[in-house]
Amino acid sequence: MFMPLNKYFREYGGVYKLSFAPVPQATFYVLSDPHAIKHVLKESPNDFDKGLLSEILEPILGKGLIPADPETWRQRRPVIQPGFHMRWLERMTMTFNECASIMIDKLEGEADAGNLVDMEGMFNSVSLDIIGKAVFNYEFGSVTRESPVIKAAYACLKEAEHRSTFLLPYWNVPFLGQGKFSVVPRQREFAAHLEVLNDTLDTIIQKAKSLKNEDDLEALERRDYKSIQDPSLLRFLVDLRGGDCNDKQLRDDLMTLLVAGHETTGSLLTWTAFELAQNPAEMRKVQEEVDRVLGGRNPTMDDIKKLEYTRLVLAEGLRLYPQPPILLRRALKETKLPVAHSGSHEDQASSDMQPSGVSISPGANIFISVWNLHRNPKLWDNPDSFDPSRWLRPQPATNGHSSWAGYTPRKDMGLYPNENDANYGYIPFGGGQRKCVGDQFAMQEAVVILSKLFQRFDIELAGSPEEVGMSTGATIHSKNGLMIRLKKRNV
Repeated sequence: MFMPLNKYFREYGGVYKLSFAPVPQATFYVLSDPHAIKHVLKESPNDFDKGLLSEILEPILGKGLIPADPETWRQRRPVIQPGFHMRWLERMTMTFNECASIMIDKLEGEADAGNLVDMEGMFNSVSLDIIGKAVFNYEFGSVTRESPVIKAAYACLKEAEHRSTFLLPYWNVPFLGQGKFSVVPRQREFAAHLEVLNDTLDTIIQKAKSLKNEDDLEALERRDYKSIQDPSLLRFLVDLRGGDCNDKQLRDDLMTLLVAGHETTGSLLTWTAFELAQNPAEMRKVQEEVDRVLGGRNPTMDDIKKLEYTRLVLAEGLRLYPQPPILLRRALKETKLPVAHSGSHEDQASSDMQPSGVSISPGANIFISVWNLHRNPKLWDNPDSFDPSRWLRPQPATNGHSSWAGYTPRKDMGLYPNENDANYGYIPFGGGQRKCVGDQFAMQEAVVILSKLFQRFDIELAGSPEEVGMSTGATIHSKNGLMIRLKKRNV
């Protein structure tokens, strides 16, 4: 869907409207302008909710953080966010290395046999294994085996994607899409898989609660996560004093973290590898840095901070292939967007900005096109080119957007250039109060996996880029898999 939206964006500018009926609920405002997007995400977030996204994903994710209504979100975010604290993230680096090492061993065997490898499937498997251990201390082991639980997890992930892109909710119609009695085979199969996964999560939750060791937040943050048997987020949520919630809410939290933490990271690694396979000079820069910083050992948290170019390669992967490519919101009240940049059909000689801001009625839907924003030629030089070094130099506002403040790299930019550095011209993890809670986790995970891959291998596409193709669900996938030829490095 985001490709036609990009075509219209080039013609009609940073804010335009798609109307399918003369009512707000059938109206979609497509935002590709940093000012308009900042207004929705940061400046007036309480004027919007998740809208269609909540309705579509509620049967799968319930009231987890992503689709949660504002009231539930205000209750759960302060409980979940502290779980991503520094000691825990440091412990997770060990988990990243453990799971990535299993992947590397499998790749060694494939390389020795001369086999082509679908790296998209491999990245998705290792990210599922990581999120299983990190979130609820469950061993999926999907890199090396299959199981009914793994099959159920993937089926639920695929259904979440299906519903996020199928805007007519037929699954809410009695007998057509509800549960095991649906007349639609896809929905019957989904109901069976969801039951398997829910039963598994219920068992995990009950076990965690039976071993509850309640403590206050400060004590939990001081725990020695390197030595405890269960360092998962579920353990943190169960043990946190004052963080009480029922089993249903815990299940929704876990399911949301599973979906959000698996698909996004797997897709980021897939498309970053896709670009590096076509840009050997950039791949060599990553390998030189990895060799210099790591010297053949596993990366630690301190090493991740030193692997600057590797992180910028991933940041560029997120610019070209944002995960997800579209964010959804719905207006709760009358609101007016700030003036946005114009498109090619307007008189560029008179102004590079649209003549006035856009008023949005309550109930209208918002498509924040992250794909358009990140490839906006009025913001970025050579926006369709893979250029990780762009994040090392300023990007002044000289491309035709007179009021955008540009991008300024900081000496200490953290793990990635963020939305504030780019004045909302780049929002790899969203922005504002509902920004992704797991951004640091995701970047550290991706750095570890990518660095371990390039310690051992050179990669090249087995076919043409066109053969890889592109399809989308909640995230951007290849159409035919990312088939890679591996070559073992002599290091």
